[in-house]
Amino acid sequence: MRYWLMKSEPSDVSIDDLAGFENQTVDWYGVRNYQARNFMRDQMQVGDGVLFYHSNCDEPGIAGIAEVATLAYPDRLQFIEGHKYFDPKATPETPRWFNVDVKLVRKTRLLSLKEMRETPELENLRILQRGNRLSITPVDPRDWAFILEQLK
Repeated sequence: MRYWLMKSEPSDVSIDDLAGFENQTVDWYGVRNYQARNFMRDQMQVGDGVLFYHSNCDEPGIAGIAEVATLAYPDRLQFIEGHKYFDPKATPETPRWFNVDVKLVRKTRLLSLKEMRETPELENLRILQRGNRLSITPVDPRDWAFILEQLK
């Protein structure tokens, strides 16, 4: 089992939106970074833990716990001409972009980015590293366990 931090802009999909979706599940669409895509395509497994992170908002931070609900499959948006996630080089036979479905486990209190930065136990958390802008990052099992304790 692996653990991940996955960023979502709450103006697009928030933890509350996820709670209201059918089966409390969302396809993690629109990833257009090769490293993040490779995490989904090559490493994520059903049942992997997810820290659902609100980004690009007034108070960024971890807003809930989720899990990977499906293996990676082609992101349908890459094939829709005119869509902001359209990729003219992608074809159904050779897709370039993939996503997984993510299912809500539970909403939590917000563990803010500020609080994480002030917590020495989380100093190695990848999201806190200078220059990290990836929307999906692996989380060390020790960090996962520590964060879950903070969110009880």
